[in-house]
Amino acid sequence: MPIPVTPSRADLLDHLVQTRIAGNVATPRENNLSHYRKLANGDRNYWLGLELGDRWTDEQDVLAVMAERCGVNDDPEYRYGQDTIDPELTVDALERMAGRLRKAAAGGQRVLFATGHPGGLLDVHRATAAALRAAGCEIVVIPDGLTTDEGYVFQFADVAVLEHGATLWHTHSGEPMRAILKALEGEGRPLPDLVVADHGWAGCAGQLGVDSVGYADCNDPALFLAEAEGTVQVTVPLDDHVTSPRHYDPMTAYLLDAAGLSGND
Repeated sequence: MPIPVTPSRADLLDHLVQTRIAGNVATPRENNLSHYRKLANGDRNYWLGLELGDRWTDEQDVLAVMAERCGVNDDPEYRYGQDTIDPELTVDALERMAGRLRKAAAGGQRVLFATGHPGGLLDVHRATAAALRAAGCEIVVIPDGLTTDEGYVFQFADVAVLEHGATLWHTHSGEPMRAILKALEGEGRPLPDLVVADHGWAGCAGQLGVDSVGYADCNDPALFLAEAEGTVQVTVPLDDHVTSPRHYDPMTAYLLDAAGLSGND
């Protein structure tokens, strides 16, 4: 499917707000705070493949990072109602991600794509993979026959996903990425130079020392903490499952253009 004409920064900011990819997003404040608390209390389901140790045991510290890097309300007494993602921070992060993609293209690097949110972000990753392949990158093909406790790990449209019951599966787990990297090593193949992903796929890759960039919602703080610590290179704040996956197309076009991958350079 063709990517639309690249929007200007101002037009993209307006689009992100209008489609609720950023701005007043659908995720409520109480859900955000609940997830921050669970992460701080050591619930590994919210660590997204990372090893956070005892560095983030105060949920107020987590909130402070999320206010800085995602744009949620920074008032700890604000506990119910609408929460936000700052669209300026979204576009700033897209531009940082574009810089890393440009480096990958310039070096003809090996890049692995993966998503734990196929209903929203699969085509964002697919289009980025296609652009990098056209620029001379190797899109890593994952080994066959990989499984985790949740299901089968396979590749669809150049993007690694989790399949369960003949359905692409939403997952926060880092185990699918761990399985891929372990299998690549077992086959004597090099690890990716870059992982472009989300959820535990991005977190686990960064934790294991692979350059990792990704996308995260305002109720998934772990990747933002990882960026703050330098474990993940870039985390783009956005609502990761809006009403139509086509709403992400202008964002993808902007990303690829900023990376010099749109064919217009």
